[in-house]
Amino acid sequence: MQSLTAALAARKQQQLYRVRQTLQGAQGTEVRIDGRVYLSFCSNDYLGLAGDPRLVEALKEGADRFGVGSGAAHLVSGHSYAHQALEDDLAAFTGRPRVLLFSTGYMANLGVVSALVDRHGQVFEDRLNHASLVDAAVLSRARLVRYPHNDMVRLQSKLSAAGKGTRLVASDGVFSMDGDCAPVAELARLATEQDAWLLVDDAHGLGVLGEQGRGWFLDQLPAVPDNALLMATLGKGLGTFGAFVAGSEALIETLIQQARTFIYTTAPPPAIAWASRTALQLVREGDHLRTRLQERVQYFRAGARELGLPLMVSGTPIQPLLVGDAGAALRLSECLRARGLLVTAIRPPTVPEGTARLRITLSAAHETVQIDRLLDSLAACLEGDSLAAR
Repeated sequence: MQSLTAALAARKQQQLYRVRQTLQGAQGTEVRIDGRVYLSFCSNDYLGLAGDPRLVEALKEGADRFGVGSGAAHLVSGHSYAHQALEDDLAAFTGRPRVLLFSTGYMANLGVVSALVDRHGQVFEDRLNHASLVDAAVLSRARLVRYPHNDMVRLQSKLSAAGKGTRLVASDGVFSMDGDCAPVAELARLATEQDAWLLVDDAHGLGVLGEQGRGWFLDQLPAVPDNALLMATLGKGLGTFGAFVAGSEALIETLIQQARTFIYTTAPPPAIAWASRTALQLVREGDHLRTRLQERVQYFRAGARELGLPLMVSGTPIQPLLVGDAGAALRLSECLRARGLLVTAIRPPTVPEGTARLRITLSAAHETVQIDRLLDSLAACLEGDSLAAR
């Protein structure tokens, strides 16, 4: 017990301690915490659908029709018509033969990697991949090989030097902390040439990028080879909850038989799946939302450029403001919070040492006047004595 207490104290000393905050209402551009309303720039609700009344009504309809809990795992008695209908809708939307639902993106990545690769295999991962992909490789007991961010020359070299056994290349589609995108077409070419699987986590691309919001993966791979797998989540661009994997008939059937995070867990509430069908339809018809979102991204970047803010290169709604020092990033976040803005400081180990940042995320629901307020507050906090004096 004393060792845990000491470790927690050390995290606080290092400015790495994390604290939850309890929202007292719906997700949106404005949220209420402890009775105070904050302007939020830290949600992944990119299209502003999480609180959409049409999704609320669809969820109510789903609860009326299917109840609340699913009652069991998918392979026992928990697989509902709502789940199957959503899988069918997602398969049609992605143009893949089949889709399999998972509770979360984390569970999906763990399930896919462990089902396809064992201790005799190798998993090749971008150094900036999401933690779920890294953990998936570790738990599969395969050899984990990391390559520099988006460096296809190094990846090709490492793949060519690999020994026998199953090989899998895994990458984020849109990198969640940097906002840039993977060279998916090149990844697919290398994986195919080297007879390897390719898993792309497009959690932050689905609904936001590509034709009809089909995401970065499908935008870059109009003809998807059978060795390429798409994983995406429903809790970001779609505004609901859950995740799915899209791929070939044989792949999905293999996951049903072997993905432990699918087999040994209770199926998600069917009402959520029912609401996700409506969310998917709104995404299909949401070109106006994606256009508005891109306008907001460009508006923010133009304003940040005028202020000389150190934004990282990103054309997505994820706009990281590089600070460097973890303490400075935390103080900047606290300064914004004091002004009524919610922007999360991202610190190690989520990002590498020396690259702490504010992860600013934009939504189609943001108004330009709200972005102006963010820019003005950033300028005031960065120039004020409150940061420089600490």
